[in-house]
Amino acid sequence: MKKTNLYLFLLLSFTALFSCKEKEQKPEQTEKIDRHAVVTRHNVSITEIDTLGSLNVGNGKFSFTVDATGLQSFPEFYGLGVPLGTQSEWGWHTFPNTENFKHEETLKAYNFNGNPNSLYAIQNRSDERAMSAADYFRGNPHRLQLGNFGLQIVKEDGTLATPNDIENINQQLNLWTGKIESQFTVEGSPVKVITYCNAETDAVSTKIESPLLAENRIKLKFRFPYPTNEFSDRGINYSNSEKHETSVDNDLGKSFVFSRALDNDQYFVIANLSSEGEVSKIEDHFYTISPNSKDAFEATVLFSEAKPENTLQDFATVEKNSQSMWESFWQSGGAIDFSECTDPRAFELERRVVLSQYLTRSQCAGSYPVQETGLTYNSWYGKPHMEMYWWHGAHYPLWGRTDLLEKSIGWYFEAFDGAKEIAQRQGYKGVRWQKMTDHKGGEAPSNVGSFLIWQQPHVIYLAELIYRNNPTQENLEKYQNLIFETAEFMASFPTYDEENDRYNLGKGVIPAQECFDKTETYNPPMELSYWKWALEKAQEWRTRLNLEPKPDWQKIIDKLSPMAEKDGVYLVAESVPNSYSETSEHKIDHPAVLGAISYLPHNNYIDIPTMNRTFDLVDEVWNWGHTWGWDFPLEAMAATRLNRPEDAIKALFRDEITNTYLPGGHNYQTPRLTLYLPGNGGYLSAVALMCAGFDGNTVENPGFPKDGTWNVKWEGLKPMP
Repeated sequence: MKKTNLYLFLLLSFTALFSCKEKEQKPEQTEKIDRHAVVTRHNVSITEIDTLGSLNVGNGKFSFTVDATGLQSFPEFYGLGVPLGTQSEWGWHTFPNTENFKHEETLKAYNFNGNPNSLYAIQNRSDERAMSAADYFRGNPHRLQLGNFGLQIVKEDGTLATPNDIENINQQLNLWTGKIESQFTVEGSPVKVITYCNAETDAVSTKIESPLLAENRIKLKFRFPYPTNEFSDRGINYSNSEKHETSVDNDLGKSFVFSRALDNDQYFVIANLSSEGEVSKIEDHFYTISPNSKDAFEATVLFSEAKPENTLQDFATVEKNSQSMWESFWQSGGAIDFSECTDPRAFELERRVVLSQYLTRSQCAGSYPVQETGLTYNSWYGKPHMEMYWWHGAHYPLWGRTDLLEKSIGWYFEAFDGAKEIAQRQGYKGVRWQKMTDHKGGEAPSNVGSFLIWQQPHVIYLAELIYRNNPTQENLEKYQNLIFETAEFMASFPTYDEENDRYNLGKGVIPAQECFDKTETYNPPMELSYWKWALEKAQEWRTRLNLEPKPDWQKIIDKLSPMAEKDGVYLVAESVPNSYSETSEHKIDHPAVLGAISYLPHNNYIDIPTMNRTFDLVDEVWNWGHTWGWDFPLEAMAATRLNRPEDAIKALFRDEITNTYLPGGHNYQTPRLTLYLPGNGGYLSAVALMCAGFDGNTVENPGFPKDGTWNVKWEGLKPMP
């Protein structure tokens, strides 16, 4: 061989080898994705009245959900579906405490592990006064449904149009711009409604076109409900009119201010029209505005804690800033393209991924943790559950949108003092983070939630994700106190088992799988794995800050009880030796035993062959019909880390009611829980892991089968720890 040819041969061989190694070490694709194409091929189309087909516009801290008319024209009809909510992060209401209940009345002492004066806020059904106090603090404060803004359409005979009169529906949600365009007819007359949310304020803007305007047969209607103080408040309680007040400042003009007063809470609703209109009071808390327009008009409606001093933005401005916000969002962070996949499930997977991004950005990207039904309607009294905060927020940094998590993680600073008080009254160090809470960190009494512990390490995990994407001294200093005080509780909580020279979690624990007796349960596997990882990570933060490791933390790390196993599989808790028997009642709810490796690295704490056998058994015997929306992403993440990509896909597509994704992208659970945003957030985290992998992973797209049908392209995603 000539020297020149030999040189070229060696050069090309070296280049090819280098390229292969580069590909192995850095799985991320280099080809740019057409993000506009990916997003817009999943624009939502609604062609009939569907109470589960509600759509929303929102900016992360305010959301407005609409029916097929593009506004909230039929809230009662949609009440049992996906309700037509108007909610903001500032909108809370508290019923008067007429009985002068004190939170201390909800406390009960338990003797767990030799600690006889550990006080927990519970629902004490044996004490009528204590139970009433618990009910009060569970239900107060609660998120507030701010009001319905819709159309009132008059038919030729003078009666009002009902949902049955809305025909020829063609409604489109443009995900790239945040625009909902709704076209329909009433008795053959066309109506067109365009709806946007203001990117900057809690306002919606709409443009309405119809020949019915010239006949004064289309009016704007404003109706204000009263809270129900029930588990689920769908914003359609139009009784109790004597308990709140609504007034309007003028009857004629282009601008109208509705003043709202509910007990000690007050807010305002301001409507600005492009043409003059006239207000009519239909009944208490129910008004219409008749616009003086022949064929088209525009309206911007702002919901506000205080009367705004500035003029509201007009439709064109709101349209422009909505388009700008959404385009900026879609062009930021990560993107995944499944268009070159031939597996028939790929398109639906991409639809769920795209719509989950839209829903979480529009409802879960404000300054506080959100409730599980976002800003659509109240579940669990409208309060966030902090064990779900990982599922609401972890996907943001995994998708390269760290700033959206940084907004809400600030809640921990506001809730710190309350968390400190909880730890102290229970005899522990540091801070014990609240489970069911509110913006100020209040603790809701609960016979389950007060004994959960797996919300505790979340702040360490989420702060770590933030730091990984922006490893600055500023971030280390910003979160160090939260992490260290969280770890102080975690190190003081386990109890020493002298006989076995180990530390146990529990008794006095209800695991993520909430079907266990708190007085008997100890050493649930996901909590053990999470405890060990989080304490190790807290030590690592000390090292980063040039601080010495904490000996008492290390003692727990070194001697934390191993995950219990029997017959070659991990138990759902050490206290449940018959975890998988035919008579066991514990094969329901979250399959949290798989959570020990799902979003957590095994770090030599988990035996992989044992976990694989556990995965097989759980897959076979679990009652998957009694699970929740985030359980399927949980299983998919476990399968990915176990190098079982076929099972990861199987998990995401399990044929269960709670794994249903509605036309607008919402994860449906039950008739009382018609949407469930932890499912959407979990989906995004799982798919990010399936693409970008985890620390130490060298497999390209580790969560997708290598059979040639899953040619997944992605960019901008971050690996999990």
